[in-house]
Amino acid sequence: MASDFWLIAGLGNPGKKYEGTRHNMGFMVADVLAERWTVNFADHKGLAMLGKSTMNLDGRTVKFFLAKPLTYMNESGNAVASIAAYYQIEPDHIVVIHDDMDLEFGRIKVKVGGSTGGHNGIKSIDRSLGTPKYARVRMGVGHAKRGPNAHDNTVNWVLGGFGPDQRKQLPDFLADGADAAEDIIFKGLAKTQEQFNGR
Repeated sequence: MASDFWLIAGLGNPGKKYEGTRHNMGFMVADVLAERWTVNFADHKGLAMLGKSTMNLDGRTVKFFLAKPLTYMNESGNAVASIAAYYQIEPDHIVVIHDDMDLEFGRIKVKVGGSTGGHNGIKSIDRSLGTPKYARVRMGVGHAKRGPNAHDNTVNWVLGGFGPDQRKQLPDFLADGADAAEDIIFKGLAKTQEQFNGR
């Protein structure tokens, strides 16, 4: 029987050297949610830092797990699938938060399924879950300059930090990402898309 828990997974790369980089937007949003709902993380099978808590919004209470995979980005699916299987959480109760280079910094798009947009974390989760039918909160980070070294530029870009202007805006942006994840759970996809996708 499927559990009524939700699983929110923020994607990133573990380790000091990746802290605060664009590719770790998911981790940063997860940290905001952890603070909001008093989630204490513990190790899940060496695959993820995992915590559980309850959210209360509009008089409703929802139980959820919050995960930060310890696998590198391109193996994120191992962590997400392991937690989902262990706690019997169906894909329609999974929300994944990740950086997205197709969106300008500060923009958020919410969707279920569809293209991976070339994101290795999402490719890995699609593979491991055997379906793309889970919710995604796409956090815009903008993209590197196109050019002859496009691949290297992209790698350096997603593993790079934020400039001073963006750093100022970051707390609000991360709070919006956390709101979007909560809204998917409490208000459903369509309402959440209405609120965030058009901004």
